[in-house]
Amino acid sequence: MLWGTWVAANVCMWMNDVAAAWLMTSLTSSPVLVALVQSASTLPVFLLGLPSGAMADILDRRRYFMLTQVWVAAVAVVTCTTIAFDAMNAPLLLVLTFANGIGLAMRWPVFAAIVPELVPRSQLPAALALNGIAMNASRIIGPILAGAIIASAGSAWVFVLNALLSIGAAFTISRWRREQKVSTLPGERFLGAIRVGVQYVRESARMHVVLLRVSIFFLQSTALLALLPLVAKRLHGGGAGTFTLLLASMGAGAIGAALNLPRLRQRLGSDELVRWGSFVQAIAMVVVALAPNVLVAATAMVAAGAAWISVANSLTVSAQLALPDWVRARGMSIYQMALMGSSAAGAALWGQVAAMTDVRSSLMGAAAMGCVALLLTRRVRLSAVAEEDLTPANTLKPPVTALPLDPHDGPVLIAIEYRIDPVRAGDFLHTMQERRSSCLRRGVLSWSLFRDTSDPALYVEQFVNESWAEHLRHFERMTVFDMELRERRLGFHVEQSPPKVTRYVAQGLGS
Repeated sequence: MLWGTWVAANVCMWMNDVAAAWLMTSLTSSPVLVALVQSASTLPVFLLGLPSGAMADILDRRRYFMLTQVWVAAVAVVTCTTIAFDAMNAPLLLVLTFANGIGLAMRWPVFAAIVPELVPRSQLPAALALNGIAMNASRIIGPILAGAIIASAGSAWVFVLNALLSIGAAFTISRWRREQKVSTLPGERFLGAIRVGVQYVRESARMHVVLLRVSIFFLQSTALLALLPLVAKRLHGGGAGTFTLLLASMGAGAIGAALNLPRLRQRLGSDELVRWGSFVQAIAMVVVALAPNVLVAATAMVAAGAAWISVANSLTVSAQLALPDWVRARGMSIYQMALMGSSAAGAALWGQVAAMTDVRSSLMGAAAMGCVALLLTRRVRLSAVAEEDLTPANTLKPPVTALPLDPHDGPVLIAIEYRIDPVRAGDFLHTMQERRSSCLRRGVLSWSLFRDTSDPALYVEQFVNESWAEHLRHFERMTVFDMELRERRLGFHVEQSPPKVTRYVAQGLGS
C-alpha cells in the first residue's frame, strides 16, 4: 500500500517538474531560468531537509506523511488556478516550484525512515531497489502523462491531476495502522533533535564517505536533467514529446538496472558500482550533448538512467545501513540535503555555463568534471570504513536514583573511573577514541578523558547530557555495536569491581 503511495507521489513530482520545465521554456528563452526550475525544485530539500527529518523522528510518521501530500495538493491547486487566469510568469513559476519542493523536502525523510520499519535489515537493499523502480517507473509515467496532457489540454490540467493524486495518496496513508513504539520518556525537543542528528552524522565515518560521494555525483550529473528541455528543443522535431521520450528512456534504463542490482552488487560491490556508474553517466552525458538525432540521445539516456540508479541505490543503501532507527529520518535528511543541495548548485552552475557558452559545452564540461572527481577521490572508499551492527541492544537498565528527578532536570554530568595497566594504556586510549565518537553520536553535549596526576593508572571519563531524559535516552539508543564496545572498554579495567560510575545533576543556587 505504501509502495503504491510512493509511486503516486513520485508520479506527481515528475509531472510537476516536466510541466514546470516545459512551461518555463514558453515563458522565457534564458538557459539560466530554465535550469533554475531544477534548482527551485531541489533547493527546499537542502534548506528544510534537516528540520523535516527531526520532525519525522519526533512526530507520528503516519500523520506527518499525510500532511506532506496535502501540502503538495494545495500548491498544485494554486498553480493551476494561476495558469487558468493567465497570471503566470517566470519568477512566479519558480516560487511555486519552490513551494512544491517544500512538499518533497517534508516527504522524503519520513518515507526513508518508514522503509526500514517495514522490512528486515537483510532485505533492505532489495526494498530500496524496489523504491528505485518506483521512482523510475514514475519517471516514465509522470512525463508521459504530463506530455500527453500538455499536448491535448494544456499545462494547467497537469497540476489538476497532481492535486487529485496527492489527495488520494493522503487518504491511502490514513489507512495505515502503524505500530507505535512506546517510550516512558518525554518526546525530544525540536532544536535538540536537530543538534543530535547533526552530531550523529558528524561522528559517523561511513556517512562522511557517503555524503562526499553523493555530493560529487549529483553536482555534475544534474546538468543532464537541468538542461534536458533545451537538448530536446535542439534535436530535430524537438518538442514536448521529445522531452518526454528522453526522460522516459532514462527511467527505462534505471528500471532495467534496478532489476539486476542484486547481481551487480554481488559481483562488483558498492564501491565499484559507484565508480563505474559515475563513469558511465559521464560518458552518456557526452553522447547526449553530441547526439545528431533523437534515437542516439534516447539510447544514451537509457545508459544514463542505468548508471544513475546504480550509484544512487548503492549510496542510499550505505547511508541507511549507517544509521540506527532512532535517528534515521534525521540522518537520511542530511543525506538528502547533500544530494539535493548539490543538485540545486549543479543546475545553477551548468545553467550559467550554458548561458556563457552553449548547452553542448556545458554538458561536456560537467562530464569532464565528473571524471576528474573520480580520479581525485579514488581512495575514498565505503569498504575502508568498518560496518557496525546498529541493531537495538535493549540490555542495559536505566539507573535508580535516591533523588527524585524531573526528566527535564539538567545538565547531567557522568563520571566513570578506570584503573588501567600502563602497558595497555595505548590500546585503552584508542578504544576510548571510539567511545568518544559513540557517546557524541548518542547526543552528549561534551566528552572528556582525564588522567590523575598523582596516580597515573587512574583515568576518569566525563560526559555531559542536556537533561536527565537525554541521559536515560542513551539506554534506549544502545546498539549491538555499542555493547561490544562497552565490553572492550571494560576489559581494560584491572580491578575486580567494575569502574565506579557517578552521576551528578546541576543544582540551582536559588535567588
